[in-house]
Amino acid sequence: MSPVASLKVLAVRGAVHGGAHIVSHLSDRRLLSLVRPLINTIPFPDGRAYVEKLVTLSRQFVAGCSPQCRSKWVNNFLGNALVLSYPMRQRAAARLGYFPPLLMVLSPSMRCNLKCKGCYSSEYTKEDEMDFDTLMRVVNEAKEMGIHFIVISGGEPYVRKDLLDLFEAQDDVYFLTFTNGTLINDRLADRLAELGNVLPCISVEGYKKETDERRAPGVYEKVLGAMDRLKERGLLFGFSATATRQNNELISSEEFVDFYVSKGCFTGWYFQYLPIGRSPNLDMVPTPEQRNERRKRLNDLRMRKPILLGDFWNDGPLVGGCIAGAREYFHVNSNGDVEPCVFTHFARDNVHDTSLAEALGSPLFRAIRKRQPYSSNYLRPCMIIDNPDVLRRVVEEGGADPTHPGAEAILGGELARNIDKTAAEYGEIADCEWDSMCAACGYIPNRTLPFLRKKPFRNHSQHGMGAGTR
Repeated sequence: MSPVASLKVLAVRGAVHGGAHIVSHLSDRRLLSLVRPLINTIPFPDGRAYVEKLVTLSRQFVAGCSPQCRSKWVNNFLGNALVLSYPMRQRAAARLGYFPPLLMVLSPSMRCNLKCKGCYSSEYTKEDEMDFDTLMRVVNEAKEMGIHFIVISGGEPYVRKDLLDLFEAQDDVYFLTFTNGTLINDRLADRLAELGNVLPCISVEGYKKETDERRAPGVYEKVLGAMDRLKERGLLFGFSATATRQNNELISSEEFVDFYVSKGCFTGWYFQYLPIGRSPNLDMVPTPEQRNERRKRLNDLRMRKPILLGDFWNDGPLVGGCIAGAREYFHVNSNGDVEPCVFTHFARDNVHDTSLAEALGSPLFRAIRKRQPYSSNYLRPCMIIDNPDVLRRVVEEGGADPTHPGAEAILGGELARNIDKTAAEYGEIADCEWDSMCAACGYIPNRTLPFLRKKPFRNHSQHGMGAGTR
């Protein structure tokens, strides 16, 4: 980097990091005016509105956060992960031949202290997890590409006591952990408060009945206790919920969201049960009608409620379709396999014998990115349940292998036929909805957005979305 470029980066870094002391005192209008140039680079209207909500909600929440939490949110997340990472990824793209993603999901362990119905994490042992030195190396390699936002999944992350050492050692990174919350006692909450660079999202199935029924008696009370501890210490935290055919209406209700707002949640993440893993259960998959209804409910609630809501399968319009395959994110599992997505259990490379940079530029990841978006209808973003033919083609073209026994079942046989059937049924609903959305917004009627008349996702390095050269 030239001396002039270095000085510019230092100036931006100083301005961003200095904002930790003043951001909570700015008005929404003033704060948005400061970040408007960044927001305006997002080519998706829904995405711009979502980031505006993120910025203004951050101001409201950090005012009540502890000083350490406030500093790390502004410096590490808003500063390093969002603003400063872009020029770093831009420089990395010139070296790598592809634009690195915004975030990485990392599963240090698949062990868990619970035995939830339909989950196999409790079957894993300590020998099935990534060693600490490899964890450190993988995070450092991600940072070299400009990635400063890392999501920790599993398994239950906090079964590993050395995970907190990772957070402390990587104190310029912002971490989000998906956890069952049962291990967040006073001691762990105190340590998270000292660190400040971790946002726990605690899993719930609904309320007490639904959560205890699937997880274990008494788990729900531990979840509420964990939220209280985090709130008392001035930490940002949230909930996560997996929509099934049984709880879809409950977890997307206004009463449900209001309850977790009252508990102090800053964010809520929605996932949809997918028939993957070792024992897929088709009876748990939400119907196409349920999925569409959840989308409409959450779109309404996210604009009215003081909480940042995300729906992993229904928010394609916010980000322009699928973000997997290192377009904006990828997954490293506990064995070190580099998967395109947390839910795509196929890989070509492993971090024990390949660098992250090499893995993200592999034929598998390139096969995915060159097909994105898989559909001009962003309500059908997923290659697993919306465009399953894409998954089959990229696995074959990319020379990928299943990352656990049984993962290949999704590619053929009865499971694949059921997924194809559901995809077709949901596609009819989604196409009608997308046509209505496009008509209301003035988009062209064949469900192709104006900016997709040219090559999709090829020039987003000019707009700040992090797709870049493919």
